[in-house]
This record gives sequence, C-alpha cells and structure tokens, in this order.
Amino acid sequence: MNRGASTQDRVLIAGAGPAGLTVAALLAEAGVAATVLESEAALPTNLRASTFHPPTLEMLDRFGATEKLVAQGLIAPTFQYRDRAAGKLAEFDFGELADVTTRPYRLQCEQYKLNFALKDYVEAQGGVEIRFDAAVAAVEQSSDGVAAVLAGGERIEGRWLVGADGARSAVRQSVGIPFEGFTWPEAFLVVSTPFPFEDAFDDLCWVNYFADPEEWFFLLRAPDFWRVMFPTGPEESEAEIFDAAKIQRRLNRVLPRPDPYPIAHTTLYKVHQRVAERYRAGRVFLAGDAAHINNPLGGMGMNGGIHDAINLADKLRQVWFDGADYSPLFAHYTRQRRKGQIDYVQAQSIQNKETLGERDPILRAEKLAAIRHQSETPALHDAFIRRSC
Repeated sequence: MNRGASTQDRVLIAGAGPAGLTVAALLAEAGVAATVLESEAALPTNLRASTFHPPTLEMLDRFGATEKLVAQGLIAPTFQYRDRAAGKLAEFDFGELADVTTRPYRLQCEQYKLNFALKDYVEAQGGVEIRFDAAVAAVEQSSDGVAAVLAGGERIEGRWLVGADGARSAVRQSVGIPFEGFTWPEAFLVVSTPFPFEDAFDDLCWVNYFADPEEWFFLLRAPDFWRVMFPTGPEESEAEIFDAAKIQRRLNRVLPRPDPYPIAHTTLYKVHQRVAERYRAGRVFLAGDAAHINNPLGGMGMNGGIHDAINLADKLRQVWFDGADYSPLFAHYTRQRRKGQIDYVQAQSIQNKETLGERDPILRAEKLAAIRHQSETPALHDAFIRRSC
C-alpha cells in the first residue's frame, strides 16, 4: 500500500462528482495515493442525473455503493415509449438481461447519493485526501509531473491528473483540448412534482418517453417525485419559461386537472452534444462531463462518466504498480472511451430526441412503428435494451 507517498507522488483528481470519486475509490482500493480537488464547499445535493444502468450498478458493487443506492432509490425494471395522443406504443424489459447481469433493471436514484457513498468508501480506505473549496483554475505539466493551480494561486503537484471537473472543465481548457459538437437550440425544463401520475395513466411504468410533434415530454419517477422534462422554445426567455402559469399549462398538457399541480423543484438545462477531441494531453486525462456531454434522454451521461473512471483508474493502477508502458496503454483509453461515446451515447441520445419530437408525419409514423416493431421482436428487443444501457 502506498500510504507514505510524498505530496508529488500521487494522482490529482479535479472534481468530486461521480466520475472523479469513482477514480478516487478505485485508486484508494489499489493503494494509490490521490488528492481530490473540489470547487464546492461540500458535496452538493442538487437534483441532476438520476438513472443508473445495469452495467454501472455492477461496477459500483465493489465499493458497497450499489446496495446503498438500491436502499435509497427506485427500481425500474421496464421503460416505455408512448404517444401523447395514442398512448402506450412499446415497452422494453430489462428482465431479458437476467442471464448476463446481476442487476437487470434501471435504478432511479439521485447522483449525489452515489457521491456520498463513494466519499464514505474513500475515507474508510484511507490514502486519498478530498479537499473542498479547491477549484482548479489551470494545469502545468512537465515530462515527469503535473501541477494543479488552484483559483487562489496554490500549486499542488502530482504524477498524473484526472480532469473530472464538469462540462466547463478548466482542466480541459487549460490543456487546450477542443470540445467538439453542438448545442441544441431549445433548453430542457425539468419540473418535479409529487402528483401521482401512476394513478392517472393506465399501465404507466417508472420511465416513460412521450412522443409528440408539438411538445414531447419525458416522465420519470424518482424516489420522492415525478420528474417531467419538456423542451422549451429558443424564443422563450427564462422569465417566460419559469412563469408559474406557463409551467401549469405545460403540466396540464401532460394531464389536464382542475387544481394546480404542486411543484417541488424546477430546473432549466442548456443541452449539448459534445465530445473532447482527445481524452489525454501528456499527464492529464479527461473523464465524465469534462470529456463528453449529451442530452439526458436515455440517462447515459453520468453512466458513461463512471465507465470512463473505471477504465482509466485501472490503467493508472497498471502503470503505477506493474510498470506498464503507459504511452500505448493511455492511448487505448481515448480509443476505447471516445469511440464508445460517439458511436453509442451520442448517436443514441440524439436519436432519442429526434424520434420524440419528429414533426414530419411520414417520418414520425415510420419511427414510432420501428420502435413498436423492436419491442415486439425478441431479438430486436434484446439488442435495443443492450444498446440503451
């Protein structure tokens, strides 16, 4: 165990979100000294990602995190595609994966609960320091080391640095890696309400995609609330979007009712589809939202970041202890994770959005018929389930 490492003989991790803390947990497990640098004063408890897919749950089992999440979350064994006017179109069942996974379901649980579980694991293992109020502003590196320069000017040295500091990553910007892609013209509004939609719709499951050419929406049950996500028009100002009467009108298009819907939270997201040109620059790596962001339809962003972390931390361990030749090993990290991000996560999340909001009546009918056909054809159903997670 590398408990007596000097300040320089460690891995630096910018960001204490799911990706950064997963790297920290794996390094702690392996006995690699690390320092996590988080800009916030404490782990945030804001409502962000809330979907964990089967492979991710299996990966997190080793830290005892999955059982904690299951205890605090909501198991969703199926998900549906629906038409706003016609009703249920198709249902996909994760149970078909029971022969290949111990977790044949989606788990709905807020990501901050994972962060707390991973922090507990890291602290119990020892050897990894987590520093708050420590925003990384820039990165400096040489042939044999790297330094994180904090916003206040403090310079912290290490052997490698993982930038898991979010979509606006200062690490990524500091090393000059382009963030390629585009931003959707509409923002997404998420409204959380305790209203029991499950009592009002026939055969509703916990995860539901509603197609509509005028205003599609996504209806997802989290442990405490239903979360309803709507696209907003690029012409709408934030004041218009958050207007209480307009939010009620949107909810009444989901389900008309005489009384106002109770509102617990509202959040507005700018939505991007971007992938870093490369995931490594010298001794600096990118993971999670610092490396890729996508629209939330399908719940793949956080999961992909955790998968990045598992992949990268294992390679760091091999270099640290086994003397592996790091140049080809780390080049493999970019090839594996970036290709998967572009070919699957970006492609699937873009397809999900375009299908739900398709306006051309012929294309719309074709896309919805294809989804129904996939759900009713066993081989296509299984392939779709595997791709979605």
